[in-house]
Amino acid sequence: MKAYVHASDRDNLVTCVMPLCKGDHIQVEGVDIEVKNDIPIYHKLAIAEIKKGEPVYKYGEVMGLASQDIHVGEWAHIHNIESTRGRGDKA
Repeated sequence: MKAYVHASDRDNLVTCVMPLCKGDHIQVEGVDIEVKNDIPIYHKLAIAEIKKGEPVYKYGEVMGLASQDIHVGEWAHIHNIESTRGRGDKA
């Protein structure tokens, strides 16, 4: 079983379906990625460089904007992604 779900070619994240530990390696589309942080089950891992302010894609859809640079192999979560869904405080 794969350790992640990668649903779309647009995705710059994968969803981990098992916990990953810092230093683990996974293969995504033939590319070796070293995990930079411990990542809990069902959380996200960056598989591409994402610059601050750029869209973050999961399941082929924009799920938010990077609130800081997110590097390949890093945990992507509320500490570095700002949601763009269901917000009433921003246009």
